[in-house]
Amino acid sequence: MAAHHCQFRIYYEDTDAGGIVYHARYLGFAERARAEALRSLGLGVGEMAEQDGIGFVVRQLGIRYHAPLRLDELMDVETVLLQMSGARLNLRQVITNLSRAGQKSVVIEVELACLKLAGMSPLRLPASYREKLSGLTVPEERSA
Repeated sequence: MAAHHCQFRIYYEDTDAGGIVYHARYLGFAERARAEALRSLGLGVGEMAEQDGIGFVVRQLGIRYHAPLRLDELMDVETVLLQMSGARLNLRQVITNLSRAGQKSVVIEVELACLKLAGMSPLRLPASYREKLSGLTVPEERSA
């Protein structure tokens, strides 16, 4: 595997009165795409919590807006693992506008922390998780 891709259409509820996606909605799209990326690796969010008592929380996030998405457009969210260390994951999510020939709309870099949910305390990524998560890594020349 390499980068994970997830597509969404822009609906009225995602936009402001001018038909442009409201800035905070991009975070929701990214969250859903991250959950789907984890699920594709066999790490469903609900299953991790129920079976292992483990979850991921956003520790830090940066977002850069390039071009707006509009009502009825189709987007792709590409999720790539940049780095994995101890109890943390660093991901890049690039949202592109498929209705406009793949125009880059937003780039999000997010750091996730792995937690033991019972006490909400940091937890080193289990080896089985590390192995699965490495499936989101892309060759160096594509990750830029």
